Amino acid sequence: MSGIELKSSAFADHDIVPRRYSKDGDDVSPPLTWSGIPDGTAELVLVCEDPDAPSGDFLHWLVTGISPDSDGVAAGGTPAGGTPRRNGYGDTGWGGPRPPAGDPAHRYFFRLYALPEPLPRDVPEKEIRSRAADLATASGTLVGLYQR
Repeated sequence: MSGIELKSSAFADHDIVPRRYSKDGDDVSPPLTWSGIPDGTAELVLVCEDPDAPSGDFLHWLVTGISPDSDGVAAGGTPAGGTPRRNGYGDTGWGGPRPPAGDPAHRYFFRLYALPEPLPRDVPEKEIRSRAADLATASGTLVGLYQR
């Protein structure tokens, strides 16, 4: 599978996510840019999850239907054409990091998937992540760290 380059101007890969993007701060999504979207991509899917959460993978952000012609998203924005979905807090859109106080830094995996065909709109949110990973022709990952 080819690679998508996924970056943020707010933090480097495996670096600290600034407080502004957390529940402790302004709780806005970080800015992201991407490149290397393969020809023939019909849709991009963006996911951010914390595998270190006490309950297991915690979903912080899920956006489907992103235009393959887009090259990123501004802080606090929604990617072009994208539909924000429900996160682990039960809200729609971004829900920033809020690991338990005193925990070691949690890892926040931002993943962008390039899909050769759009996901059916009736796919349950809990299945979108696995379907996107299975169908992707390319993907990119950026990892941020956050600790309280």
